[in-house]
Amino acid sequence: MNRYQSAKEIYAAYGIDTDAVLDRLASIPVSLHCWQGDDVIGFDHDGPLNGGIQTTGNYPGKATTPEQLMADIDKAISLCPGKKKLNLHACYAIFEEGELVDRDKLEPKHFKKWVDFAKERGMGIDFNPTFFSHPMQKHGLTLSSPDPDVRAFWIEHGKACIRISEYFARETGIPCVMNIWTGDGFKDVPADRMGPRARYKQSIEAILSEPFDFDLVKPCVESKVFGIGVEAYTAGSAEFTLSFAAEHKDKCLPLMDNGHYHPTEVVSDKIPALLCFFDEIALHITRGIRWDSDHVLLLDDETKEMAKEIVRCDAIDRTYMALDYFDASINRIAAWTVGFRTWQKALLGAMLTPHKALAALQDEGRFTELMIMQEDVKMLPLGDIWNEYCARTGAPADGEWFATVKQYENDVLLKR
Repeated sequence: MNRYQSAKEIYAAYGIDTDAVLDRLASIPVSLHCWQGDDVIGFDHDGPLNGGIQTTGNYPGKATTPEQLMADIDKAISLCPGKKKLNLHACYAIFEEGELVDRDKLEPKHFKKWVDFAKERGMGIDFNPTFFSHPMQKHGLTLSSPDPDVRAFWIEHGKACIRISEYFARETGIPCVMNIWTGDGFKDVPADRMGPRARYKQSIEAILSEPFDFDLVKPCVESKVFGIGVEAYTAGSAEFTLSFAAEHKDKCLPLMDNGHYHPTEVVSDKIPALLCFFDEIALHITRGIRWDSDHVLLLDDETKEMAKEIVRCDAIDRTYMALDYFDASINRIAAWTVGFRTWQKALLGAMLTPHKALAALQDEGRFTELMIMQEDVKMLPLGDIWNEYCARTGAPADGEWFATVKQYENDVLLKR
């Protein structure tokens, strides 16, 4: 008996069909973020990042052209098991000669090459308006600015992104999650907290007034507790975005980034709370350290707990999952690969957990047995099932894929 067959029998004793789990896992789309490949720079500006975010490090081989970025994404997805979507920011528009426009004038044609890329690989596309690294940020504010001209520019950008998102969905046949996030806020204690939020609310409502099919386009609002240069206050706090989504459930979803909360808050606990009120939710999955640091996703406790909550709430089909981190201090393709494979492992572990049996012990008040069983399942042979999953999906096993990345680094990245 090989290791998979042995592990399969062990899980069967807990009522889990590992073959069915592997088939299901291979069908769950996870959105891979393009901005890990070039440190969130994009193709519509050459300046540094600003607006509350920052990358650190200068590892060689960063993509600087659309062709390089697409090649790097291809390399990463070849090393990852499972179903992928592509996640784009608006600043990754690809302009032909003489075609350059500002963000408020973006059109679907500026993303046709991305659509062709995604369709050739059977992927859907998610999208993000880019409300940072642009001269129309005034005193660090965009949609919440007191300047009506600034707000109008960014509202038009958001509306353009709605139209582009619907183009993505119609072309790929897969709904597009369009996430609205800004770094609007203040470095020091503000004199007016409500005013910027009232303007932010009106601006998002204006963006969502653009006609769209909610079955195709899934606008989201994402919160953040602080950012670089906006340490004291953000307009888009957790309370603001959650309340906004609840008030606009017919055209907007809440999106939680697990690096965007206070250090002792955990998104795993928020997932089941939101699922009591929303038909669908969205996640940006990262690894925060102390504050939002967008570190590469690893198989830590909170990552595993987030996956468990999605699975035990029977919410796989109600949750849009996207990765979101950027690290310029390490090989960027390795960063993509580690993070994507990590989330696949977290989902696999969650799907191999006997949630119904554990819940029954809880409901029956058998807390001693519950604690013991929770500890026992931690030692089940997850690794053997993971190796089988990689083999079935044609992905390299752990310990094998990094040699491919190093070879690509020597052959391609170091020659840029």
